[in-house]
Amino acid sequence: MQSYTIGQAARLLGVSPDTARRWADAGRVPTHRDEGGRRLIDGKDLAAFSVELAKGDGGDEETSHTSARNAFPGIVTAVKLGDVAAQVEIQAGPHRLVSLLTREAVEELGLEVGVEATARVKSTNVHIDRT
Repeated sequence: MQSYTIGQAARLLGVSPDTARRWADAGRVPTHRDEGGRRLIDGKDLAAFSVELAKGDGGDEETSHTSARNAFPGIVTAVKLGDVAAQVEIQAGPHRLVSLLTREAVEELGLEVGVEATARVKSTNVHIDRT
């Protein structure tokens, strides 16, 4: 399972590292320490928290969200696999993006809940890049 530092989690959630640290200190998102003493958040915990946050439970700090060149870096919050096709959901700050792609592409990219990924939007298509 992939884990994220407080700074990485903050970037994925679209908030400052101080805000992410306060949320962790308050127990809103569980953390653990690695061998070097850094606080880490498991990908699945971060994915669940990002969904909760997008539903309006983000606290009182106001943030701005932008899309540079239609790229939405975020965290995979759901993967539904079919025999040939797959559906991947990414929470990028307050934005929930859903992409339909082949099962083979999902497997090749190693997409699963808690993994960092970027959704790229062009016209009516959403492309997923593993970061």
